Amino acid sequence: MTLALIDYGAGNLHSVANALKAAGASDIVITADADVVAHADRIVLPGVGAFAACASALRAVPGMVEAMERRVRGDGVPFLGICVGMQLLAETGEEFGVHPGLGWVAGSVRRLTPADPAAKVPHMGWNDVVPVVAHPLIVPGEAYFLHSYAFEGADVVATSDHAGPVVAAIGRDNILGVQFHPEKSQVYGLAFLRRFLTWAP
Repeated sequence: MTLALIDYGAGNLHSVANALKAAGASDIVITADADVVAHADRIVLPGVGAFAACASALRAVPGMVEAMERRVRGDGVPFLGICVGMQLLAETGEEFGVHPGLGWVAGSVRRLTPADPAAKVPHMGWNDVVPVVAHPLIVPGEAYFLHSYAFEGADVVATSDHAGPVVAAIGRDNILGVQFHPEKSQVYGLAFLRRFLTWAP
């Protein structure tokens, strides 16, 4: 089983790769090659930074978005987006203007505006993951978050709380995105990644 960890210059790839290995993945390929992604059995899209920069960097990799579209949306292989990699699934991101995402999930990524002014942005540290619909990969627990922008839209799987609800996971069919960082979420994160590695949607 080949797991493609997409390298587009916008993710903490080695931390994610190490966590996947610790969870039991054996054939991880860190790649910027669209052909590798087009034949992978599982695909992980990490992401750290601003939405616009990440979206531009992903689109700048020749053939990558098209390969992702074919393999994930066409062939139905399991896909995981992490942090900004999750946010890129949205139609738009509203950081430094309005920028197009992949449009796989209806919604937008907007700046966090907690109801309590004392709640700091970024939302940083450990917080609850609360499932709102049943999903084989998402269970209640605590995970590590670090973000200033959050998804608002359809297909919400789990929320967290930061002076109001914040989307923690979105998903549909073979596609899942998580706002938290599994690679920084210790026992909870490793158990989550183990479930992803055996997921057969």
